[in-house]
Amino acid sequence: KAACDARRNEGTIIMARTDAAAIHGFDAAVERAQQYADAGADLLFVEAVTSAEHIAALPQRLKTPQLMNMVIGGKTPITNTAELAQMGYGIVLYANAALQGAVAGMQRALGVLKAEGHIQEDPNLVAPFAERQRLVNKPIWDALEKKYQ
Repeated sequence: KAACDARRNEGTIIMARTDAAAIHGFDAAVERAQQYADAGADLLFVEAVTSAEHIAALPQRLKTPQLMNMVIGGKTPITNTAELAQMGYGIVLYANAALQGAVAGMQRALGVLKAEGHIQEDPNLVAPFAERQRLVNKPIWDALEKKYQ
């Protein structure tokens, strides 16, 4: 309620998260999320939903738009984003997916380096050098260097 009352811009979205499911159970988390909605929250985030049935039930029980958090290796069963959208979820968060993918890629690349003593430009192992240059906006930095030499 305090966050909603303090909102100064209509474009600001108030997202309310509850972790109550892990300690107090699913029904308690739904009750808490409903209290957030009643207080004016624009988006609800019930964390650690532990069954497919509960994932499907949330949009039925809570009418305020919701976020579903998919943590690879976490407590919530991984569910297809299209299925989640059909259920009524407006946002699906894969917060650690890029990090976990990057870690796996780094481990593979460094494993090859350790085993073979070198790494070649192999798109199955490392991004091509040209892609690295594009991602760091290399031409912009080159132009700045030239301008200020």
